[in-house]
Amino acid sequence: MTDNELANALLQACQARGIMLATAESCTGGMIIAALTDIAGSSAVVDRGFITYSNEAKMDMLGVSAATLDAHGAVSRETVIEMARGALARSRAGLTLAVTGIAGPGGGSAAKPIGLVWFGVGLDGQAVGAEHKLFTDKGRDFIRRETVRHALELGLRALGHGQPDGATP
Repeated sequence: MTDNELANALLQACQARGIMLATAESCTGGMIIAALTDIAGSSAVVDRGFITYSNEAKMDMLGVSAATLDAHGAVSRETVIEMARGALARSRAGLTLAVTGIAGPGGGSAAKPIGLVWFGVGLDGQAVGAEHKLFTDKGRDFIRRETVRHALELGLRALGHGQPDGATP
């Protein structure tokens, strides 16, 4: 499936469930919400996108706690869970997709290398799920594009659509 097909499938799945969708994005800077809103008619499902590149934006817009950021950093399971929860609480969405990571070319460390991305999925009435992926460092654009693709796949999976055709487990 192309990214456009994934985005369209996610929009259709949300529409079938009667829920709105919101994103909380750091390392992608709005690329997930852009992939969704590139599709005509997406306004029936897309509520909003929170672009929270800085720690201050994460705190102000999503309610991520300073204590979480101090203890775990912006690129962490704890932060992405708070991002997804915050997006649910501050929107009309029933599904939120949150991402925070290190796209490079700098900013990586031994503990948090370039290509590390944390994903959070919030579904109204359920515990927020989180997972991470370590993408091969094939450059900033590659990491960001793969992050968008994986986030869309996670959204579909959260809505019970399993692994989309052409996706790798």
